[in-house]
Amino acid sequence: MRGGAQAHLIECDDGYAYVVKFANNPQHRRILPNELLASELLKFLQISAPETMVVAIDEDFIRNSPEARMQLGTKTIAPEPGWHFGSRFPGDPDRVATYDFLPDQLVGKLHNLRDFLGALVFDKWTGNSDGRQAIFFRAQISQWLPLAEENPRRMGFVAMMIDHGYILNGPHWELINSHVQGLYSRRMVYNSVRSLDDFQPWLDRVVHFPEHVIDEALRHIPSDWLRGDEDAFDRVLDALYKRRKRVSDLIADARLAKVNPFANWPA
Repeated sequence: MRGGAQAHLIECDDGYAYVVKFANNPQHRRILPNELLASELLKFLQISAPETMVVAIDEDFIRNSPEARMQLGTKTIAPEPGWHFGSRFPGDPDRVATYDFLPDQLVGKLHNLRDFLGALVFDKWTGNSDGRQAIFFRAQISQWLPLAEENPRRMGFVAMMIDHGYILNGPHWELINSHVQGLYSRRMVYNSVRSLDDFQPWLDRVVHFPEHVIDEALRHIPSDWLRGDEDAFDRVLDALYKRRKRVSDLIADARLAKVNPFANWPA
């Protein structure tokens, strides 16, 4: 798969295909706890994102899958045996086509276009130092957006938010701020924004975020991913929880960027 972590698409024992980031990936093993934490936060915030799984890879897989390798300069590196992070592919890869770009006309018809507003709330809160990443695919709407008021058999394009290894500023585990942080490159997804009210209900969900959700996510992270880093991760999680009430200001400050991303919400 594309990307700095050099993830691989792997079919697992449960019959699903997962985009797997290996613990010894080129970016750093710290992006794995970031990914697992992000999946729990996004689930609570009700923003469309893949189901995730901790994936076990053993010596037999490594020996029998020579194509599952990463390139580090001139070296080719195999994954280490142990636990790795998996993000479920939305269906059978042989049958479901995913896209990282759609024409403007189709973006405007996305059935969950407003999820990009929720994703910006999430990205500002979690200090995502990467631009917002998403994939698009055509599916039965009721299957992926159960709360949508749609004909159960209606088909359409859905967006799914992906690639959260660089929340907490990736391996640095710090909360940084910039006007352009977390923004999606296609600014048309923000055309409906006229005030902070347009970022509801996600702003309220962050402000009143229950601490036990973060604690539960922490319990699901394999100890190998945090070895020697437990105190550092605890510190950044504490800072994350305290940051909740600043998110409204961080979003409003995005209007001060060189190009205001909210064309209909003047600076």
